[in-house]
Amino acid sequence: MFELNDKKAVVTGAGSGIGKSIAKLFAARGAAVHVLDVGEGAARETAQEIRRDGGTAFVHSCNVAAQAEVLATFAGIGPLDILVNNAGIAHIGKADTTAEADFDRVMAVNVKGVYNCLHAAIPQLRANGGGAILNMASVAARVGVAERFAYSAAKGAVMAMTLSVAKDYLQDRIRCNSISPGRVHTPFVDGFLSKNYPGREAEMFEKLSRTQPIGRMARPDEVAALALYLCSDEAGFITGTDYPIDGGFITLNT
Repeated sequence: MFELNDKKAVVTGAGSGIGKSIAKLFAARGAAVHVLDVGEGAARETAQEIRRDGGTAFVHSCNVAAQAEVLATFAGIGPLDILVNNAGIAHIGKADTTAEADFDRVMAVNVKGVYNCLHAAIPQLRANGGGAILNMASVAARVGVAERFAYSAAKGAVMAMTLSVAKDYLQDRIRCNSISPGRVHTPFVDGFLSKNYPGREAEMFEKLSRTQPIGRMARPDEVAALALYLCSDEAGFITGTDYPIDGGFITLNT
């Protein structure tokens, strides 16, 4: 079960964190994975790890916020079976403390970036007779998270786009779902703690971990496992659905 043999997958933001784990797992299950990241060095590192483990990977340096880059990248990739829209950036701030430039930057990557990849990939999926799209949303799209104004707005848009795409492309045999992680222990978390709480990293890590009712953050490989299921043929009857993976954050904190 959950094999991706002979499938071509595109994973954005695959240079680190959740995207890297998804790319590596998909490759381990037989997919030829196209690793997209704004940082070519990070993308190459992911691809090298995949190849070292016997998988197939291709590297693409691509800024998902730039439509011309995205269109050219997907034209070069050609017909595909799976798109994972994982690329995104975080921001901390409330409505009155979020600068216009920061708001625009979050929307450019987290909303327009998803649109750009959908716009470029759907014709390629259609040409291949259908396939699966997975968008990375967030618990912030469903519940109020303090000081995540722009990020929450962006992830709410991602969830809405997921529903729209699922509805519009049923006849093209294109499924579209999303995942809403809670806090996940990625290099971003470590960098955030180091920058904002020097000397208190361990203390603040435990505090953030306890905000998940289950008592810890998720691991990237746990999110990747859910992504694998939703992009596999075993999930062929699932579309237009968001899947929280949050240690009980949504249902047990509200």
